[in-house]
Amino acid sequence: MRDAFGKFRTPYYYYDTQLLGETLAAIKSETDKHEGWHLHYAVKACANPKVLSQIQQAGFGADCVSGGEIRTCLKNGFPASEIVFAGVGKADWEIELALEAGIQCFNVESIPELEVIAEIAERMGKVANVSFRINPDVGAHTHAHITTGLAENKFGIAKEDMIRVIRVARQMSGIRFVGLHFHIGSQILQMDDFQALCFRVNELQDQLEAEGITDVKDINVGGGLGIDYQNPDGHPVPDFKAYFDTYAKYLKLRPGQHLHFELGRAVVGQCGSLITRCLYVKQTATKEFVIVDAGMTELLRPALYGAHHQIQNLSSTSPERTYDVVGPICESSDTFARDCQLPLTKRGDLIALRSAGAYGETMASQYNCRELPAAYTTEDLNL
Repeated sequence: MRDAFGKFRTPYYYYDTQLLGETLAAIKSETDKHEGWHLHYAVKACANPKVLSQIQQAGFGADCVSGGEIRTCLKNGFPASEIVFAGVGKADWEIELALEAGIQCFNVESIPELEVIAEIAERMGKVANVSFRINPDVGAHTHAHITTGLAENKFGIAKEDMIRVIRVARQMSGIRFVGLHFHIGSQILQMDDFQALCFRVNELQDQLEAEGITDVKDINVGGGLGIDYQNPDGHPVPDFKAYFDTYAKYLKLRPGQHLHFELGRAVVGQCGSLITRCLYVKQTATKEFVIVDAGMTELLRPALYGAHHQIQNLSSTSPERTYDVVGPICESSDTFARDCQLPLTKRGDLIALRSAGAYGETMASQYNCRELPAAYTTEDLNL
């Protein structure tokens, strides 16, 4: 195992393509039970080309939040007709790119954005399909930085403005209203949160019907399903059955409506690991530090959110000791774990930070003029 992971210069990302395949198959086995259900992979989680290619070949569409992501998806084989474009701050050039490509839908988050899309579409002689992202004011049991469905968050249109916005859109020649979009947050493990979203969507659909608005073709409930960061080997594939069964049981779709999902972390989170190497073991009066060659430049989540990643020494089976595992970046926040139990660790040992497939490589930076990390797959390591 050490020989395989020691084949390339650290730090780098490793993607287990076999596990990714099992995860994609588990998702498809649940959604294929339901007619009119559609899957869009949330590209912001991981945009590695090999990962994207495998997801596209499994039949997923794409959920993009930038023009760059749209370009990347088109380059990696995703049909434009299966790309949805979200985000609170779409630039003019991104809107033009999406219209020219002929994407499936814009998830629109404000009236000013709607007006800009309408103006650009009319100028280009296009008609933009739009779903309105409605802020459902539904809380989620997750980190405050990644909840998105509360009234205080920057995302979406207030539910009280929903009917007015739809009526405004119907007066615009460059706009075709097709549906509603929701997303309450990320790394959600309690199905009650998704159940609450279902109830809110049902309530809003009842309001629309009372106002004579009965042509809502698409309902997009976003994503948000989390993964087990504490025990990745015990739960390598998330509980997709419980997740999708929640929507099947509680969401009241109207005849002919299509249901869309935008999963990201749940698709790729467990298949990725950051592989790093111990540079030094440093003893102080109160701590013993394992200093590795990866840092917050390669994996930002611990510094940004205080996020936990299971850490494994791939080179040692010695009795465990207590370490702080830290990187080389000139920031005190460049710490992966405090009081971490690891086998006796020495210079040169290979270390794996698990469950790093989502928001790992895609958030990497070149702070301190560091190189961006390389990435390899199961096939590259001949595993």
